[in-house]
Amino acid sequence: MRTALALSYALITILTSKVTAESSFWLEDIKHQGVAAFSSNSSYQVFRNVKDFGAKGDGVSDDTAAINLAISSGGRCGPGLCQSSTQSSALVYFPSGIYQISKPIIDYYYTQLIGNPNEIPIIKAASNFTAFALIDGDQYQPGNAANPAGSLGFNSTNVFYRQIRNLELDTTSALSNLSINCIHWPTAQATSLQNVVFRMSDAPGTQHQGLFIEAGSGGFMSDLTFYGGLTGAFFGNQQFTSRNLTFYGAVVAIDQIFDWGWTYSSINISNCSVGLNMTNAGPSMQAVGSITFIDSYIENTPVGIVTSYGLDPSSASNGSLILENVSLQNVGVAVSGSGNVTALAGSSGSKKIAAWGQGHEYAPEGPASFQGVIPTFSRPGGLVANDGKYYQRSKPTYATTPASQFLSVRTYGAKGDGKTDDTAALQKAIDQADVDRKILFIDAGTYRVTKTITLPVNAKIVGESYPVIMSSGQFFMDMSSPQPVICVGEPGDVGAVEWSDMIISTQGAQSGAILIEWNLASSGAPSGMWDVHTRVGGFTGSQLQLADCAPISTSSNPGAPIGEYTNSTSSSSSSTGSSPAKTMNSTSANSNSTGATINPSCIAAYMSMYITKSASGLYMENVWLWTADHDLDSNQPNTNITVYAGRGLYIESQEGNIMLVGTAVEHHSLYQYQLANTQNIFMGQIQTETAYYQPSPDITSPFSPEPSLNDPNAAELCMGNGTCTCRGNDGNCDAWGLRIIDSQNINVYGAGLYSFYNDYSTTCSQPGNGEACQASIFSIEGAKTQNVNVYNLNTIGATSMIDRDGTSLANYADNVDVFPDTIAVFRSG
Repeated sequence: MRTALALSYALITILTSKVTAESSFWLEDIKHQGVAAFSSNSSYQVFRNVKDFGAKGDGVSDDTAAINLAISSGGRCGPGLCQSSTQSSALVYFPSGIYQISKPIIDYYYTQLIGNPNEIPIIKAASNFTAFALIDGDQYQPGNAANPAGSLGFNSTNVFYRQIRNLELDTTSALSNLSINCIHWPTAQATSLQNVVFRMSDAPGTQHQGLFIEAGSGGFMSDLTFYGGLTGAFFGNQQFTSRNLTFYGAVVAIDQIFDWGWTYSSINISNCSVGLNMTNAGPSMQAVGSITFIDSYIENTPVGIVTSYGLDPSSASNGSLILENVSLQNVGVAVSGSGNVTALAGSSGSKKIAAWGQGHEYAPEGPASFQGVIPTFSRPGGLVANDGKYYQRSKPTYATTPASQFLSVRTYGAKGDGKTDDTAALQKAIDQADVDRKILFIDAGTYRVTKTITLPVNAKIVGESYPVIMSSGQFFMDMSSPQPVICVGEPGDVGAVEWSDMIISTQGAQSGAILIEWNLASSGAPSGMWDVHTRVGGFTGSQLQLADCAPISTSSNPGAPIGEYTNSTSSSSSSTGSSPAKTMNSTSANSNSTGATINPSCIAAYMSMYITKSASGLYMENVWLWTADHDLDSNQPNTNITVYAGRGLYIESQEGNIMLVGTAVEHHSLYQYQLANTQNIFMGQIQTETAYYQPSPDITSPFSPEPSLNDPNAAELCMGNGTCTCRGNDGNCDAWGLRIIDSQNINVYGAGLYSFYNDYSTTCSQPGNGEACQASIFSIEGAKTQNVNVYNLNTIGATSMIDRDGTSLANYADNVDVFPDTIAVFRSG
């Protein structure tokens, strides 16, 4: 067997030694001019070809040291060396070949590992490989007296801005009885795995595993293929979106050890013993909160899904499970319940599960515990493909497009140094790419702009190593006349834009900045955003760091925690006048009713993203709209900051057909997601966090409500005149996680709406403390609102989980789960 494999790889080596023009990839051929704008190293190299660092890729040489050098060189942020950094991003490229390694590849912060999609490079474990993982995304550090077991090098809930794409990981030459993982990936938001193959031993008793995640707050993955192994994917994370995963011949395809919410779509499982095991410690210690599993297929697998949920459900909502549009072929038991009792029978032939679930239901009254068949959610035609599944589209690689068809913004004069005003140069490059029908390549760097940048109809834009477009200056400082930083189309425009791998940010006080305004209507194939994020504050060059925007001080603030929440459960108005005028409060320093002093220099954005009335047909995948809660570039032990951004994602598209796949919106003052007068929206595992500083100041400051934007008017509402996030909490008013107003046909497939803090203290969200961070977090309003459907709603810190026109429909105490509170099915009617 090993001889045959050796011959096979020798043949592959011969074939891949002659790279043809057809297998060439533009990313390898294009001129790389990217810069690290705020690195102290003036010669810092962003793009790194592993062969330039000595890797051979011949299937014989040991390439471990060369690959690790390519990743680490330049004084970068590695596990155990620092916790985070935005100053030294890197794109590490693997040409086609077989890269044999004897020790793990150690991934660093803010790193993209990308291979040639035309001939996917193979990272292959040598026969003497005995380490934990081929690629270790967060290497464990040695223990000490206080922590003998050691700990992860990075705080897993703060591991942002990383990718692995177009690679194959192969452990078949290593001893099959060793516990070896292809990738170790405890990670958080703005990270992704795409187009990765995991090839493991299928020998009897194999201990190999493909993808190992035991912690974090993710996250997104798609287009992964697993062959063999004891476990294809071993998953534990607060929340995640996983799309288009395929498993062949594993003992267990997916072993779910814990989560709060996980959404799976387009999963294909073939010839495994078990498809999905979500039992973990059993019914007495169920660590899996909820799973949503849709549009998937399981074949030739004796047991499809194993749960700990009994046929007679208790009041606990642990282990909530939703299946919708799942097809089976030769699967004897579809769902096995507690004590190996068949909860849902399978078939030796074919079977279609339209919709089935277990957990708590509100329709809209509840809770009612259930385990069994449920009505399906109606799927609007504009959200589905010809096969009836929800529309999905992977991030374009432009694999067969030659480098000559890309236009570099640096070639057209943009500097990307974080200092130069790049407005004119960027717009010139964008317009020229449009005229030439070329793909715009935004080289790595930070591009400071002082006026709106407009993306034309049918633009295609791809970034290198998350380049940043950063607004700056007076144009974006008027709260009464907000302006878009990036404007996609003009009202009335029809076409399709493709946009991937970028960050939009602000510098200093930018109280009138709308980071992204989307006006474009797309009919037929929708426009797409993939791995495009907004980041307000918390990075070098933003002028919104710890030294600028330290946590506000109030009598109730005992001190701020470090970074993102970690739970112990785990081992407008544009230059063309397209937006309404606003009338807002003065941006001068002020104290609100809570006594908190607001620093006007830290009022940093008006809105993160605005999908306007004219817009339609937009597919957003792995998009994180983040107002920073901590400084990513500080070496201080406590890095929390107080930065203000008014609104998160606002959708008022009249036609709708908007698809949100693996999106998150965090720490905005008024709301995270708001939908008003819209329709036909798909939301797959959305995630929010309320700002850590609230309620000091609360929702009433520093942004006043704008009626034309349907803002929540908390000044009135918090006096008891209607729906309010502070009902019953003595004026403790916080931002909404999700607010839906006069809208129809909204389907949510997994939602995590979290409120961890009051004045930077987590006491209010700890178990047993009454979920006292805020009174309400999810509001449905208006007589026109109908057909709002939610699978697996998970909330933390909110007393009321769902409100309808000011009345609470669901109390947390009736739906307590592993750490969040969970409702498996909600239907508004």
